[in-house]
Amino acid sequence: MSAPTLPARPTTQPEPAPGVPVTGADRVRGTIARWQRASSPVAGPVATVLKYLSLVVACLFAITPIVTILMASFKTDKEYRTSGPLTPPKNWFNVDNFVTAFTQGNMVRGFLNTLIILVISVVGSVIIGAMTAYALDRFQFRGKWLVAFGFLVATFVPGVTTQVATYQVVNAFGLVGTRWSAIVLFMGTDIVSIYIFLQFMKSIPRSLDEAAMLDGANRLTIFTRIIFPLLKPAIATVVIIKGIAVYNEFYIPFLYMPQPDLQVISTSLFAFKGPFGSQWQVISAGTILVIVPTLVAFLALQRFIYNGLTSGATK
Repeated sequence: MSAPTLPARPTTQPEPAPGVPVTGADRVRGTIARWQRASSPVAGPVATVLKYLSLVVACLFAITPIVTILMASFKTDKEYRTSGPLTPPKNWFNVDNFVTAFTQGNMVRGFLNTLIILVISVVGSVIIGAMTAYALDRFQFRGKWLVAFGFLVATFVPGVTTQVATYQVVNAFGLVGTRWSAIVLFMGTDIVSIYIFLQFMKSIPRSLDEAAMLDGANRLTIFTRIIFPLLKPAIATVVIIKGIAVYNEFYIPFLYMPQPDLQVISTSLFAFKGPFGSQWQVISAGTILVIVPTLVAFLALQRFIYNGLTSGATK
């Protein structure tokens, strides 16, 4: 016995029933449907071409500055001044600029100072952010919405507008000219970190807290032994995002740590810029040396960044 044949789906807009008035909206929908059917053989390939073309243009905008810096890092001073920015260097094995940037720029000391500031500030930021998210998610208190609103409003205020007051506060604590000035400022948790921790915190059932409290655990024990270990994906995401931001920061170390022995990796290259000219080929070589660790870290850990952001957004 053969299977019954299903009626074919109509390919055109159904005609209105007799006696039913045709409205202007019906005419518009019918016109749009006919236009979509007529243009679909052409619109599909055109949309695909435009999609890939936009991706190529975006990649060119992102890659061109890096390619320009890479070419400049292998040029001599005379070659840099007489050639165009996209002109390839004559000798791709000229590493004199890299040696000059690494030795005269004191990049070893810059990497060491950057590592100290990065580790302390990222660890502090993770602890403060996780505890803040735990308090906002698990506790009910008066003014809770005001605290969350305050973090949100702070992100809309440009940091440069508050630098005079911030500098006075940091100077009053005697932290200007020390690594702690940058550490304290970096340790301040931003709304992005709190949001990531909050989304993961909401996925942890409150029954775990209640069961632990029945066993006699206090809130600090619950947070340190139950909640915090379950936040590993969020912690990895925040560490990567915050670490890259601290590594690339220039303004705060330049303003609060002007001493040569406190230079970080981003301010070490500023020594090659003076009032009588700048050695841009050496600066370009140093910039490549600074970019390489960030690029390697991002390529190695990008799946943790994407997984952490998407998981935190959908929980």
